[in-house]
Amino acid sequence: MSDLAADPSVLSDADLAVRLVTEAVALAARMREGSDLDVRSKTSVSDVVTAADHAAEALVVDMLRRLRPEDGLLGEEGTDEPGISGRRWVIDPVDGTYNFASGSDYWCSAVALLDGDTLVLGAVAHARDGVLVGGPDLPTTWNGSVVEPVRDVDVTTVGAATYLHPGNVSDAHVREPFLRAAALPATLRMHGSGSMDLVGVVTGRLGAWFQHSTPAWDWLPGAALVRGAGGAAEQVDVAGLRWSLAGGPQAVAALREALEDDA
Repeated sequence: MSDLAADPSVLSDADLAVRLVTEAVALAARMREGSDLDVRSKTSVSDVVTAADHAAEALVVDMLRRLRPEDGLLGEEGTDEPGISGRRWVIDPVDGTYNFASGSDYWCSAVALLDGDTLVLGAVAHARDGVLVGGPDLPTTWNGSVVEPVRDVDVTTVGAATYLHPGNVSDAHVREPFLRAAALPATLRMHGSGSMDLVGVVTGRLGAWFQHSTPAWDWLPGAALVRGAGGAAEQVDVAGLRWSLAGGPQAVAALREALEDDA
């Protein structure tokens, strides 16, 4: 059980978001070390869920029900409560579950807050590197220190992270835009956690990121961090798919142009 006070006025939204992801990532890490994770497949052999996903989401949901009782909730593992305030918290208890279950440390816990359709903030916690929080009107911090602005450089000079599921390789409407964008960066990385990739953009470990059909819980927390660090985070529709893009403004513009160029 969390030690958060019951009074919802005690913590700002940003401070609450930090506590949510910090406690969620700590719980998941403890469960990975000390119990049977009960790994199960969802849509494919690489799309899995564990007992830690469910437990961490339950922990976050319980805290939000107590501390923000009027807000809506949307979680990857099934939580869907509309709320009455017009605000909604989006929850990814363990992003990068395949990595998590396989022993990799490339995973995190993440939340985002929306006010209507407006992205307010996001927070992402990693068991080793700590926590980031930020948003369009909230400068992104990493363990309490404001991060350097996202570099605005040519996409050909940076590494980009992305993801293409093996099942989509034969789908031309996925493959062709992907290949046009993938040809631009200096190098590509495919690690399997959208929020961790977007943290990489914020911390300078990566220069850009792009992916199609990204769920809200994989996109919004990191997009908020990128915007809070002065970067660009936007979405574009191409051939019936929505692509999410993040990085410096130049890199994002070049990736968008490549995705849309079907000539």
